[in-house]
Amino acid sequence: MISDSHPLKRLQQIILDPIDKWMILAMLIIYVMSLFLLYSADGQEFVQLEKKTLHTFIGFLLLWGLARIKPQILASLALPAYIGGVVLLLAVELFGVTVNGSTRWLDIGPIRIQPSEIMKIGLPMMVAWYFQRYDTDLRWYHYLGAIGIIMVPVFLILKQPDLGTATLIMASGLFVVFFAGLSWRVLFATIIAAIAAMPLMWQYGMHDYQRTRVLTLLDPTKDPLGAGYHILQSMIAIGSGGVWGKGWLNGTQTHLDYIPESTTDFIFAVFGEEFGLVGNVILVVLYVFIVSRGLMISARARTLYERTVAAAFTMTFFCYAFVNMGMVSGILPVVGVPLPLVSYGGTATLSIMIMLGMLMSIYNNQSHQH
Repeated sequence: MISDSHPLKRLQQIILDPIDKWMILAMLIIYVMSLFLLYSADGQEFVQLEKKTLHTFIGFLLLWGLARIKPQILASLALPAYIGGVVLLLAVELFGVTVNGSTRWLDIGPIRIQPSEIMKIGLPMMVAWYFQRYDTDLRWYHYLGAIGIIMVPVFLILKQPDLGTATLIMASGLFVVFFAGLSWRVLFATIIAAIAAMPLMWQYGMHDYQRTRVLTLLDPTKDPLGAGYHILQSMIAIGSGGVWGKGWLNGTQTHLDYIPESTTDFIFAVFGEEFGLVGNVILVVLYVFIVSRGLMISARARTLYERTVAAAFTMTFFCYAFVNMGMVSGILPVVGVPLPLVSYGGTATLSIMIMLGMLMSIYNNQSHQH
């Protein structure tokens, strides 16, 4: 038996104690799977694989560092993060860089940033911090205030235009509102109102390319060489993988370059083709495990802020996985959403790791209080 004062025991306490070991194990398995996938999807090149490893290493360092910071300290950053994110979104409106018809980026010196990524973390933190202030005296108008906080960045992101990111960011804020105690009656009334407003949204609130995406979802064969091409090729790849898959490096759709964005948004199609239904099920089980651990951390939280932030970050992670898989499988419209911990991309990897790091901070705080 190693005593608490033993150097090895101390090292274990420093490195492993702040983190949920089971969740980290699931994340590491997904990361290893992503390396095999990236090597195949990138034409058996090491360039993206090396960058992915660097992004993931930095991400794990961030996660570990955040896990050691008390949730109360992180909560104090909510207001500055939110205000800073809104200011940057306004700067995008005034000075943003336009790529492929969308103005979503800012050039700050030698680097280019996408401020909407900041709001993925800042918005749920801000809404949770707002509810925490009124924890003992929550009234109906506080929920209206939270909706106002959510809609400011969502409106600015819709103007870029970026419907996919705006929807996911709005969902992350609404998760906080729901877990803060919103009644089921209000929730169902809101859903019914949203469904009733869809014709108006279709007519006046959507751009032509967004309507095309929805129509393509309903019938991708209408324009098989145009708008429907990407989704049809993706569905062919997943279907051709069958139960067991064609085997690693043997995906014909992948290696003949039929799958678009095969290392980022559509990497799940590569996975389905080469590892089949069995591989897909393993990945889904790992995602479900991470989500269940996150919800357990939320359920054990002692403050309203910790409970709502943990639940919101966990459900945002779930939404990213669900939307990406649904998009690639042809059951949801195509939006630029990466597959968490799998897709290539530094910003996406780091934002997911920061969310999970804050989740670990809440877990670490619970461990020390037991």
